[in-house]
Amino acid sequence: MESYVWLLWLLVGAAFIVAEIFTLGFVLFWFGLGAFAAGIAAFFGAPFLVQVLLFLFSSVLMVVMSRRIFADYFSHGDSDRVKMGIDSLPGQIGTVVGNSGGPLNETAVKVFGSTWTAFPIDENTSFNEGEKVEVVEVRGSSLYVRRRTDALPDWRQG
Repeated sequence: MESYVWLLWLLVGAAFIVAEIFTLGFVLFWFGLGAFAAGIAAFFGAPFLVQVLLFLFSSVLMVVMSRRIFADYFSHGDSDRVKMGIDSLPGQIGTVVGNSGGPLNETAVKVFGSTWTAFPIDENTSFNEGEKVEVVEVRGSSLYVRRRTDALPDWRQG
């Protein structure tokens, strides 16, 4: 039995790699490679304790190194996040579709084809229909906007 331990390590390594196909973490692959390393050590006659230590050390080392590499290339910070829905509205340009009115200078603004209730970011500004505004903030289902005069290039205004 002692001479076939290397074959057992190779089967365990193959099982880890096949199991990796059904997981999302990309961890079992490294344990499969660690089992292959232990199998090579067993083939050359290393004691069983050395095989187990080689398996554990190489597997854990590869997991730690790959996590560091993947963290650098696939960052999960807010700057790398794709903004969708309401999160994508701040900074966008919209068109005022109705004159301001009421005590808060409420108006309607069309952004990305949807019409939103909008208020000026400062209470004293009023908007006229057709003006371009920039979305500064979203609070609830209302936009807070400021006037934008350079929204369209000159060739579109003629």
